[in-house]
Amino acid sequence: MIKTFLFFFQKMLIWIYLLFNLSLFSQQKLIISGKVTDGKNFEIPYAAVGITGKYIGTSTTEEGSFSFIITNKELSDTLKISSLGYETFKINMKDYLKLENKVIVLKEKFTELSEVVVLAPINYVSNSIKKLKENTLSDTHQLNILYRRWDIEEKECRYFIEHHLKSIDKGPFSNIVKFSVDNARKSADYRLVKNEARFHPLKYMEWNNPLRKGLRVKSFKWKKTKDTNYDGEDVLVFEGLKKNNDKLVLYIGFETNRIYKVEYNFTPNTGKSQEGIWTYKKNSKGKLYLSYHTRIWKGARKLPENVKKIMLANGQKVREYYPVEFRHEAMVLNLIEDKREFDNFQQSDQKDMSLYKIPYRKNFWDNISVPPKTKYYKKNIGMLEALYGVPIETQFKYSNN
Repeated sequence: MIKTFLFFFQKMLIWIYLLFNLSLFSQQKLIISGKVTDGKNFEIPYAAVGITGKYIGTSTTEEGSFSFIITNKELSDTLKISSLGYETFKINMKDYLKLENKVIVLKEKFTELSEVVVLAPINYVSNSIKKLKENTLSDTHQLNILYRRWDIEEKECRYFIEHHLKSIDKGPFSNIVKFSVDNARKSADYRLVKNEARFHPLKYMEWNNPLRKGLRVKSFKWKKTKDTNYDGEDVLVFEGLKKNNDKLVLYIGFETNRIYKVEYNFTPNTGKSQEGIWTYKKNSKGKLYLSYHTRIWKGARKLPENVKKIMLANGQKVREYYPVEFRHEAMVLNLIEDKREFDNFQQSDQKDMSLYKIPYRKNFWDNISVPPKTKYYKKNIGMLEALYGVPIETQFKYSNN
């Protein structure tokens, strides 16, 4: 009796082991990477890349490259790449993996709408704002975001920080409900001017978006600059100028009034400038949600007195103000719409990115969909490593604890 029981027990253990390993195999992760160009071999930045019908994907970098992670479950799915001004490209994932040269060439799609069928520019912009709630994802949803910031002083990178965070949002008619930083990594801090913001820059990404703060359409003088298309729909590009030369560019669907892209250049204060881009893509029901954001702030900061004294003691020239630049980049890695699948997290305190005390988890960063390293990334990492000859991985390891 005991032998029979042991025999069946051993067989059960074997089956459990096999099932466990089959499950692991079915969840094996694969890195999907490539590049997107046009017919003239120019890179296409900020194109939406992902799996059709699923919220797995990314956006191309400024150099047109992309990288994201799938599992074996997505091998039979379709890879879709779409960008303003080009025909949407689709390919079976298995066929894509077989390609020796993983460069996707998008065909330009020229659009020229008759002026007879186009309303006055201000009317198109007004209609797109009126339909904003209808056209965007306004139900509560979770966005998992990779947020980066570069701190540049006198054209030299002196600090880099990266957060992986989760946020709960309700679209442009609501503030971001809550967010939580769950992973972080940063370089050593070589800044002369340590400017600490009162809020996480995710909040400024929200506040600076003209769609989220009640756009006063009549405060701009509007004109249509060109026609283009996106994912099968004709798109009109409208440029709005304020008297102070603030410029807002909206890419609006001709039939749906969807706003696919926002470009905003403005002067927050004298001697300062800021420019930002927000791009959107569709969910399974055609509702738009944020896909990518980049923002550059330029200005000057006053040098702290203690830094002045050290520099003077070392015989260095000292100026009252130093030119600085903050470059931000946010990539939405995942969208979750089913509330039952939301992560359970507490609201993080609002403070500057550098003030979050989160241990560096190398295994996490090695296994998420970090975008490919661009020339800009390599250049700045090279500067950070050259300052004192410390490799960036070493800086990540010892600067985050």
